[in-house]
Amino acid sequence: LPASALADRFPRRRLILITQTVIMTSPVALATLAGTGVLRTCHAGAPAAVAGVANSFDAPARQSLAIEMVEDRRDLMNAIAMNSLMFNLARVAGPAIAGLVLAAVGPVLCFALNGLSFLAVLAALLAMRLPPLTHKPQTESLAIQVAAGLRYTWCNKPIRTIIMLLGVSSLFGLSYATLMPAYAADVLHVGETGLGWLSAAVGLGALAGSLTLVLAGRLRRKGLLMTAGSLLFPGALIVFALSRSLLFSMACLAVAGFGWVTQNATSNTLVQTLVADELRGRVMGAYTLMFFGTSPFGALLAGSLAQALGPTAAVLIGAGVTLAFAVGLLFGIPAIRRLEA
Repeated sequence: LPASALADRFPRRRLILITQTVIMTSPVALATLAGTGVLRTCHAGAPAAVAGVANSFDAPARQSLAIEMVEDRRDLMNAIAMNSLMFNLARVAGPAIAGLVLAAVGPVLCFALNGLSFLAVLAALLAMRLPPLTHKPQTESLAIQVAAGLRYTWCNKPIRTIIMLLGVSSLFGLSYATLMPAYAADVLHVGETGLGWLSAAVGLGALAGSLTLVLAGRLRRKGLLMTAGSLLFPGALIVFALSRSLLFSMACLAVAGFGWVTQNATSNTLVQTLVADELRGRVMGAYTLMFFGTSPFGALLAGSLAQALGPTAAVLIGAGVTLAFAVGLLFGIPAIRRLEA
């Protein structure tokens, strides 16, 4: 949250250039340590911690920069959907390419290529031609600015509801990903190969969802799309939890990936179009906090439930809570599904 206030104080592209440079040091350090033969398990912690802190500054600034990059705000969801498309395409292709490189030449080159890839990111940021924005000098403390952002988020009912939906989905729904290895081994009995297929199915479903949103970018009823995604995602997970077939489980996860991307991309678009420009960084900070910050707690909760009740029950409980919340919004706050961007 303090990092998000900085996104409203300083030029966002400059912040992202700094954070991406800091994040780049993590794979470079790992490549150096691995190349010199001194890399140990404990050494991986420090670069990961540095990257994690830098990401907390990077995410609100990067989310807020999207609105500056799009000249016509009617195209905002296209831009967010394209970002989701690139993310999920990388999620499918990246591990496969890294696995081949790892098997062929070892981890040093994997880390080195990861570090070099940030040069393309930095070059792209520097090449952008963005409209000039004036950042007024801020005399208030960060604490006051953060409080103002939280107060605005809480008092704006549509934004508050969307962020709460995202938080519940991330805390309870996304926790299924933590249990995927146990599910593949103990429930479906398909081992590492089956786990790879299950993960690929999620990515392919997310890709399909991203492409669909690109095609539907100018559809005004974003609230209806978000509501549909919020019901489809946990509904597919409930069916997945009851499946005992690899192929059927893959189909369920593909639908879940489709629903998750539909919900996430449309909720991002709605928040971006509803928020006041001077508070955009702080509101997107709350948004990304609910997205990233709840996941570790969801993983801990899912692991504890799986230990006590088994993976199937853990996935069912998490998906059931997520679906119940989405249904509650559907009937309790019907105005949400009528939101337009």
